[in-house]
Amino acid sequence: MAHIIDADKCIGCGSCAEECPTSCISEKDGKYVINADECVDCGACEGVCPVEAPHAE
Repeated sequence: MAHIIDADKCIGCGSCAEECPTSCISEKDGKYVINADECVDCGACEGVCPVEAPHAE
């Protein structure tokens, strides 16, 4: 299963996108989203998010 980013928690800092090894995280309307088709479920985004917005689906 892919990870998802809780839009209510996301502060738009981009730290998750910088850490993603598959570059499947992108900015949309000031928040970040994960492309589930490209996510390899590594969890790298979880470890760097200051507000714990990314999590396993």
